[in-house]
Amino acid sequence: MKVLVIGSGGREHALVWKIAQSPMVDEIFCIPGNGGIAGIAECVEINQSDHNAIARFAKRNSIDLTVVGPEAPLAGGIADVFAERGLRIFGPSAKAAKIEGSKSFAKQIMKKYGVPTGQAELFTNYEDAIAYLKAAKAPYVIKADGLAAGKGVIIANNLDQAKDAVKACLVDKQFGEAGKRVIIEEYLEGQELSILAFSDGKTVLPMVPAQDYKRVYDNDEGLNTGGMGSYSPVPIVTSKLYDEVVDKVLNPTIKGLAAEGVQYRGVIYAGLMITEEGPKVLEFNARFGDPETQAILPRLKSDIMEPMLAVADGDLCCIELKWTDDVCVTVVLASGGYPGSYETDYEIFGLSEAGAIRGVNIFHAGTKLNNGKIVTSGGRVLNVSALGKNFAQAREKAYKAVSKIQFENMHFRKDIALRAIGS
Repeated sequence: MKVLVIGSGGREHALVWKIAQSPMVDEIFCIPGNGGIAGIAECVEINQSDHNAIARFAKRNSIDLTVVGPEAPLAGGIADVFAERGLRIFGPSAKAAKIEGSKSFAKQIMKKYGVPTGQAELFTNYEDAIAYLKAAKAPYVIKADGLAAGKGVIIANNLDQAKDAVKACLVDKQFGEAGKRVIIEEYLEGQELSILAFSDGKTVLPMVPAQDYKRVYDNDEGLNTGGMGSYSPVPIVTSKLYDEVVDKVLNPTIKGLAAEGVQYRGVIYAGLMITEEGPKVLEFNARFGDPETQAILPRLKSDIMEPMLAVADGDLCCIELKWTDDVCVTVVLASGGYPGSYETDYEIFGLSEAGAIRGVNIFHAGTKLNNGKIVTSGGRVLNVSALGKNFAQAREKAYKAVSKIQFENMHFRKDIALRAIGS
């Protein structure tokens, strides 16, 4: 079987790594891939937004399944293009991916079908948004309505910061089309939680929970990022809480979309806040999370091709997932300056030494091959994932591996999974 993976980040490297373990798979291609993916798949330079060119490549190379990693191709309708050509693809249609592509759409679905979430108001006019803020209480949550690569959410501690956030979206157009509409949302307190699930539009097959770290600095300080680390499982998640998320969040959302005429096939990601009133949805994503995937897939004992093929074929009901009891901790190594401006093309040293530690996997995110050397090419550069019998052991392995890696201006958080130790 031939598999094509779309994307170039750490999530895609983890997917390619896991897919390569399947006895069903003979050959893997990746568009466009990165410096790490190139070691286990054939990387192909095609623009990710050129869905017709990708479909032609899949047809020409007799690809049996295409797996889409990032949100942009999904929101742009790549699954629809493939479906029209009779090509098998893992990922939701453009209508289904709107659950991530439009936060206001997601809120409408949740409100209509009783999915717990925070109160929110949508604005397109700057003055109206400011008037609403003046009547509300701090802290404020301001979100660009569209896709903003994980950076379109601003937590403002006072009114001036909130005004600046609204101005950045509606006036300064810092988020482009994504920020033409702004949601001002109720601030929820508690611990964040990510639960991903496979769905064929009828059945939901949840994965193990994970927790990620969105802020750039230790102690959850600094700007929001695409994610600076993650771990799995999550000690606060009891079987009761897990079942509650499935019954009150995942199932009603998939069934609600189906009632709207939208069959959701792919992975649905629920970003949750565990409040005193129970779990509430912060956001939905229409794909595997990043970096949660890098902490979840090392724990998966099952062949990942089984649920992926079942989802693509619309028949997930009989699939089960098996997981290791080991925990996994993932630390993101980023370029200095991320999520703001940063420099690239710095050579990365120590990858072999770090990867030689038992239970450690190095998933490349923003890397590329340059004259036989691995160099930086993005904001988030590497994901160091480590399995261990407990969080203390997994953390020790992860940071031991991190200590062996070097590149200019390397930055990482030092508190990943610290809260989970002793739980």
